[in-house]
Amino acid sequence: MHPAASIIFFTTASGLGYGLMAWAGILAAFGQMPLHRGLGIGVMVTALVLVSTGLLSSLLHLGRPERAWRALSQWRSSWLSREAVAAILTFIPATVFAGAWIFLDHLSRLAGVFTALGALITVYCTAMIYRSLTPIKQWSNPTTVPVYLALSLMTGATWLHAFLLAFGAGSARTVLITGAVAVISIPAGYTLKRRAWHYDPTPAATIQSATGLGGTDIRSVEWPHTEENFLLKEMGYRVARKHAERLRQIATGAGFIAPLLLLVVTAGRQDWLATAAAILAAIVMAAGITVERWLFFAEAKHTVALYYGR
Repeated sequence: MHPAASIIFFTTASGLGYGLMAWAGILAAFGQMPLHRGLGIGVMVTALVLVSTGLLSSLLHLGRPERAWRALSQWRSSWLSREAVAAILTFIPATVFAGAWIFLDHLSRLAGVFTALGALITVYCTAMIYRSLTPIKQWSNPTTVPVYLALSLMTGATWLHAFLLAFGAGSARTVLITGAVAVISIPAGYTLKRRAWHYDPTPAATIQSATGLGGTDIRSVEWPHTEENFLLKEMGYRVARKHAERLRQIATGAGFIAPLLLLVVTAGRQDWLATAAAILAAIVMAAGITVERWLFFAEAKHTVALYYGR
């Protein structure tokens, strides 16, 4: 599939924002989030901005963005519509949670619970948009939903840990909890992503099954036309194997290995070195996950390409 910049930004930014939002709500629900106004502004404003800009950027990929509101009416059958509804509904408890934290010096545990639930449900709906597309086996498999949720929680935990250290807020216990969650979530996220990368690439359909002909030497003799068209550009996009492998290495190093090493080396510390390492880990991880998102789209193969002999 053609990796449109708007969709890459959407899935990366909104996933990070919802993950950050979810962990803030979870820690608040368990009474572990420090009541620090600066931290509240940093965490919740960042999360809301990432989610909002991500959702708005996804509209750029639509042919008629002004009609996007109509998607809200199809929630009974469309995961895209369910995602939109869930995203809008999540803004309600998230705004209450952020407002109480920033302006009232109060952390509402109930609002935190609903914020975390709404964030996770929205990410789940986003993942199901791709999981439900059966013509694309790289998406329509059991790894898609766990990977989306794991990467969202992984990036959210890492960024929350960085915010806590940057603002010097929270007890040693809270910093230890967020650091431990981030460190544990990185190997878990990588394990799931690696499984997705090595998932059986056999397409959902082959030229043999499409034509009903037996044998192994069945191929298209003549293309329907001689010029590239919309289907080939959008659904027949191809990335060279050597480039894909190199990008996987970059995504692995920046998205998982480097952040893990930075967090492990400075574990248990709350000095300037730990703060710098946590901030660097968060930034590098976001860059690595952006590469991973690009690959997620670029490596997807739609079965319509069979019609064109691919």
